[in-house]
Amino acid sequence: MPAAPPRGTIDAVEGRLFLVGTPIGNLGDMTDRARETLASVDVVAAEDTRRTGRLLAHFGVEARLVSFFEGNERERTAQLLEALREGSDVAVVTDGGMPSVSDPGYRLVRACAEDGIEVLVVPGPTAVIAALVVSGFPTDRFVFEGFLPKREGERARRLDALTLDPRTIVVFESPLRVQTLLRDVLVTLGDRRVALCRELTKVHEEVLRGRASEVLGRIADTELKGEVAVVIEGAPRGSPSDVASLVDEARELAAGGMRKRDAAHAVAERHGVSANALYRALLDADR
Repeated sequence: MPAAPPRGTIDAVEGRLFLVGTPIGNLGDMTDRARETLASVDVVAAEDTRRTGRLLAHFGVEARLVSFFEGNERERTAQLLEALREGSDVAVVTDGGMPSVSDPGYRLVRACAEDGIEVLVVPGPTAVIAALVVSGFPTDRFVFEGFLPKREGERARRLDALTLDPRTIVVFESPLRVQTLLRDVLVTLGDRRVALCRELTKVHEEVLRGRASEVLGRIADTELKGEVAVVIEGAPRGSPSDVASLVDEARELAAGGMRKRDAAHAVAERHGVSANALYRALLDADR
C-alpha cells in the first residue's frame, strides 16, 4: 500500500502537507503508513530534530529534517508554506503523539486550508486519548485543557470555569507542578477523583487513581519524572450540581429579593461549587 494517496489525474502544482502521529513512548506503536510517509516526503518538520532523527534512524528512514517548534513556528510556517506552494511534500511530527495537540502545527494547517493546499492526516498515538481511556472515567464527553497556566491566578480561573462542567477533564502537566495542580483541584473543584498517568506506553508506565487528596498524599515524597497527563472527573451528572438546577435555584432566591451575586454565593456554598462560575451561568441564562 502506498504511503500517500495519489494526486489524481491532474498534476497538482502544490505539494501536500502530512500530519504524522509518532509513538509517545513505545516504538512498537509506529505504524507502517507513518514510516512510509516520512520516507517519501521532501521535508520533515520536527519539534526536535535530534529526537526525530533518532526515531527515523531506528526505522532506517532517511529524510531532510528542519526544526519546527514553538519558538520558530510563525517564521517556519511561512517557509514551509512556500515550499508546499513550490511542490514539495512536507510532513509535520512532534516529539511524540499527534501534531497540533499542545504542539506546533495548527497555524500551518490553517494556512494550508486558506491557500487550498491539501492536508492529509496519518493518525497515530496521542497521550490525550491514551490517558482518557485508561483513567476509568466517562469517555463519551470530555474536554482537553492542554497545559494550564503557570501563574496561580490564571490557573485558578481556568479551573474555576470548569467547576460546573460535567465532562471528564484531561490536562497535561510538568512533573514538577503536579502537586500544585492537585492542590488547586482540591481548592477549586473539590476532592474529585483523578487519574495521574505517567510515562504511558513506556517501561515505567504508571497510573495512580483515587481522590485528589489521596493521590497527592501518595506522591508527596516522590520526585516524579517523565511525561504526565492528569484526568479529572467532571461535575456529577444528574445531581443538584448540574448547571441548570443550580441556576434555577439561584434564580428563585433572586426572585425573592436577593441580589443575583448573593443568590449565586448562597447556592454555591450549599452545594460546594464555585460561586463565580455559578454567577456567570446565572447571568448568561438571564440574558
